[in-house]
Amino acid sequence: MSDKITDTLVLLGRLLLAALFVAGCVQKLIAPEATQALLEARGLPTILVWPAMAFNGFAAFCLMCGFWLAPVSFALALYCMITSIFHLIPDDPWQMSIFVKNWAIAGGLLVLTAQTVQQSTR
Repeated sequence: MSDKITDTLVLLGRLLLAALFVAGCVQKLIAPEATQALLEARGLPTILVWPAMAFNGFAAFCLMCGFWLAPVSFALALYCMITSIFHLIPDDPWQMSIFVKNWAIAGGLLVLTAQTVQQSTR
């Protein structure tokens, strides 16, 4: 595959991943109650919704623009792994689907991290 096609596919992948985190940022901004309820159910302070919102927005911006790709992708992968805990409800198939999707997204972000590091060492 040519470098131009590869670069285009990586950019498209980054934009699709960013869209998820833009949506998370907007959701937390417009209707923080849902996230606050998840935090409260786990005994965490509901004020954490605001740094999560800021992180989602900042990280999405970085993915879209290509800034700090390796550290941001890695941080987002960890974020997805950690926040998947909120959806680990084995009796609820919908929540388990979200749990698995978080881990799949984390996997894609780890691939992006590795690809970015590999390109920077060439």
